[in-house]
Amino acid sequence: MHDSNWPYFPAFLRLDGCRVLLVGGGEIAARKLRLLGRTAARIDIVAATLNDEVAEACTGGRATHLATRFSATQVSGCRLVVAATDDRELNLGVAAAADAAGVPVNVVDDVAASTFITPSVVDRSPLLIAISTGGAAPVLARRLRERLEALVPAAYGRLAGFMHRWRQPVLDQVETPARRGLWERMLDGPTAQRVLEGDEAGADRMMEALIDGQSVAGEVYLVGAGPGDPDLLTFKALRLMQQCDVVLHDRLISPRVMELVRRDARRIFVGKARSRHAVPQDEINAELVRLARSGLKVLRLKGGDPFIFGRGGEEIQSLMAEGIPFQVVPGITAASGCSSYAGIPLTHRDYAQSVIFVTGHARKDGELKLHWDQLARPGQTVVVYMGLHSLPQLCAALIEHGLSPEWPAAMIEEGTSPDQRVVTGTLADLPQRVEAAAFAGASLLIVGEVVQLRGQLAWK
Repeated sequence: MHDSNWPYFPAFLRLDGCRVLLVGGGEIAARKLRLLGRTAARIDIVAATLNDEVAEACTGGRATHLATRFSATQVSGCRLVVAATDDRELNLGVAAAADAAGVPVNVVDDVAASTFITPSVVDRSPLLIAISTGGAAPVLARRLRERLEALVPAAYGRLAGFMHRWRQPVLDQVETPARRGLWERMLDGPTAQRVLEGDEAGADRMMEALIDGQSVAGEVYLVGAGPGDPDLLTFKALRLMQQCDVVLHDRLISPRVMELVRRDARRIFVGKARSRHAVPQDEINAELVRLARSGLKVLRLKGGDPFIFGRGGEEIQSLMAEGIPFQVVPGITAASGCSSYAGIPLTHRDYAQSVIFVTGHARKDGELKLHWDQLARPGQTVVVYMGLHSLPQLCAALIEHGLSPEWPAAMIEEGTSPDQRVVTGTLADLPQRVEAAAFAGASLLIVGEVVQLRGQLAWK
């Protein structure tokens, strides 16, 4: 036995075709009518006057204006009664009549007079999540609902409907002991993902394979982990991180982000450091294919965004050539995340009307081959990825091709993380300043007049 009793028993009532009495015709009643109107109940309304919303519901046939004055006889035959007026004595009279008739009653904003209360609801029909504090802390219940609204994708309603559609075929074709395992494989595997993505035809084929006992192919999730701060992950990225079987990750993935990956998932480090490749790209591509073909859910976790200097396009080409299902989840790229956390806007109507992203990674011979004439122009911001070790060459080339030695520039190390450091200066002195600061981590170079705004906008 528990130490304390529940103040209310949680339950969902079937109201299809049942009569519900709503006493009240103002804004309070309208709020209740919005909820009751989501059911197939027959709603009778008792009120002297109706506001526009309630009157429209009655005119449109979604409710019936039964009477202008409340009478205890109106409670007879009701499944539920709701008292929603601003007259406390009237509300208490409605509650007393419902109690006497043995009909559950809700009195708005009066827990003591109510025999049932309406919870905060997250609506993903036919999936409904109800949250209640028993009237003790309704604001807390609403706050939890807000969080769940963000965490539970809208497509989960579609998933619940899909499972309902397949419930009877599973009952007919799968023995009782195996049913739960089948549904778990369905939810944890690519079948559920197909439904969430809107491909129910593909999901139907996978369900047929599951019921027939066939193995279902795995899938690859190509997920952008953002620049480092785990709070910048998308909801979809977090969901896929929590359901993978194995993760292939780069060195740029922060430990705090890796902590959010499913704990029992196998971890494979494939990161690349300057002039040192842990795993060649061709081998990474082949490993993604091999793991997916073995039926695993494979998470390819990349720093920033997979399609911005992340070689995500190459990996997708390999997956498509081998017929491997995959999903791509964009991430906040380093240029956006690091500049924001450094207080440096990438555009500003007075200083920069365009942005250019380039990579500062030198070729094997040490040469930087960039379109310098396009980069060395005013009125724009240039963001250089992987530019730490080639910083002196970058700054010298930009000066050589026309920018002033006094042109503002900044280097950001470990952007968006608790260890973020920012050094600002000019093209002439930034290399010396960065060397003095002993930058060694992942760094991003920003060149442009917007850098001078950091003094006003820095917030980290």
